[in-house]
Amino acid sequence: MSDVALQPLTIVEIQSRVATELTRIGSVIDELGALFADAGEELALVGGPVRDAMIGRLQNDLDFTTSAHPDVTERLVKGWADAVWDMGREFGTIGCRKGPWQVEITTYRSETYDPSSRNPDVSFGETLAGDLGRRDFSVNSMAVRVPSREFVDPFGGIVDLAERVLRTPGTPEDSFSDDPLRMMRAARFAAQLGFTVAPDVVAAMTAMAGRIEIISAERVRDELVKLVCAPHPRLGLTLLVETGLAAHVLPELPALALERDEHHRHKDVYEHTLTVLEQSIDLEHRLGGGPDFVSRFAALMHDVGKPRTRRFEAGGTVTFHHHDVVGAKLTRKRMKALRFSNADIDAVSTLVELHLRFHGYGSGEWTDSAVRRYVRDAGDQLERLHILTRADCTTRNQRKADRLRRTYDSLEERIARLGEEEELASIRPDLDGNQIMTILGIGPGREVGEAYAFLLELRMDEGPKSPEEAEAALRAWWAARQG
Repeated sequence: MSDVALQPLTIVEIQSRVATELTRIGSVIDELGALFADAGEELALVGGPVRDAMIGRLQNDLDFTTSAHPDVTERLVKGWADAVWDMGREFGTIGCRKGPWQVEITTYRSETYDPSSRNPDVSFGETLAGDLGRRDFSVNSMAVRVPSREFVDPFGGIVDLAERVLRTPGTPEDSFSDDPLRMMRAARFAAQLGFTVAPDVVAAMTAMAGRIEIISAERVRDELVKLVCAPHPRLGLTLLVETGLAAHVLPELPALALERDEHHRHKDVYEHTLTVLEQSIDLEHRLGGGPDFVSRFAALMHDVGKPRTRRFEAGGTVTFHHHDVVGAKLTRKRMKALRFSNADIDAVSTLVELHLRFHGYGSGEWTDSAVRRYVRDAGDQLERLHILTRADCTTRNQRKADRLRRTYDSLEERIARLGEEEELASIRPDLDGNQIMTILGIGPGREVGEAYAFLLELRMDEGPKSPEEAEAALRAWWAARQG
């Protein structure tokens, strides 16, 4: 999981990258800059696009800040842009698209929080310097005026970028008072860019962690998703735990740092969890796409039931019986509190609940019926369950690790074989509801559902049957009920 941002940078390299990027996007920034200049307004490329250009992360999303108010901005881009939208007008933002470029233009502004507010109070500013001063970190407080291409860096962002460190433009206390979500952004940027966080910023995050409580669950959730899906989530998650922020937004994570028993007979669950997360990321290629939040969050939450279920048995043995079921319930509760979609909640909690199921496989003793049930219970999360189960092996005993890997290889091979023979992914009874009613001479009702469940269990236990065999079994079951 290497990232270009982790490579040593020099000021000369940074300046060269910016020049190259400005050439790439020149057709857009020059035209747009000229439109605003001709109207007597200032315009500057700002924030993330400038920072990302410096570390070689090219993108087509361009953020600008301007002296123009939203009505003026909208008037200027109409006729130039291919499409214009104003959903962010309340916050001074007009969006538009020009060819492949997604553009957002925001009026100079300042925003502060009332101590009890969940949303920023927005007021328009008058200068570029003032706008940059209210931003979260110095590496995001750099700008390039257009069309002149003058570089503006009043807070030393280019030096911090070269040193890969996050600092705030002013005092971190003032910055986090204005918007407490910036504390989570610090962790997110550490995870995305591989940066360290300045000691005074960490100290302020620790002292002010409780302020995150005024931020809406939706905003916290969005930052958490970005952090978990970043290239280096361990860096961000560790920062959340060490500063105490995690205790407010994801308390199940620091709770995993269980005190060790005196004989050290159980793993450090917290460190184990972060390792499982990283190992699951290494297996994401099996899903065929980019960062997969469901897979990663399931890895992060898979053992959250352990603190609630830990028991010390005779002889110093430590057990965590049913931590999979308890963990699934805790996961569902936390994700609901963070306003995740029902689909994401169901997917992650299913994976948490099933993550131990494989260990009943032993050395391959499962019957075909048990394999069918494994596939059925996993449903559309089967591939993610493969990833989580494999990632959950963090033993340093290479012989044991190899044995577990080979055993899971065997299970996957059996699933593939049965899948080819029986279409496991869409297992259904051999007779549908209409056929059941016709054979038994009954109408819709509870008995049809019970018959359907019987046939499904039969399908699981014995595999596919012909219609005649299924009908005979159904009639025998029905006769036994009636008798």
